[in-house]
Amino acid sequence: MRYLHTMVRVTDIDESLDFYVNKLGLVETRRMDSEQGRYTLIFLAAPADMPEAAETKAPLMELTYNWDPEDYSGGRNFGHLAFEVDDIYATCQRLINAGVTINRPPRDGRMAFVKSPDNISFELLQKDGAKEPAEPWASMANTGTW
Repeated sequence: MRYLHTMVRVTDIDESLDFYVNKLGLVETRRMDSEQGRYTLIFLAAPADMPEAAETKAPLMELTYNWDPEDYSGGRNFGHLAFEVDDIYATCQRLINAGVTINRPPRDGRMAFVKSPDNISFELLQKDGAKEPAEPWASMANTGTW
C-alpha cells in the first residue's frame, strides 16, 4: 500500500489556486475535466515531491471543483494537511505578506497552522526539528481556529 493523494473540495478554482500555488507554493501537475461527472480535478504537489509526483502520480493533493454549486461546511471534518518547510519563520512571513492569516503562529519554532479559502487547515512543520523561538512569533496570539 502507498499514499496517493488527499482530496479537498473547493468552491472557486481561481481563489483556491491563488492560495495553493501562488501563496503556499504547490505545483499543479495535471488537470482533468469530466463533462459527464460535471467536475474538474486539479492535482498539486509540493516542490520537493515533484520528481516522484510527476512519475508515479503520488503523493498529491487533489482539488475537486464540482460544477454545480454545493455548500461545503466544516472543512475541518477530516483534520488537516501537513507540509514540512525549510524555514517556518520565513514561510509564515511569506504567507502573511501574501495576505494569509497565520491562525496558529510558530511560537515554538516548529509548528504553524493556516487555512485555505475553503477553511481547510494546513499544518506547517519545521524541517529537522524546531528552530529557536523568536519574535514576533513567540508572543503572537492565535487567530480564529485551525
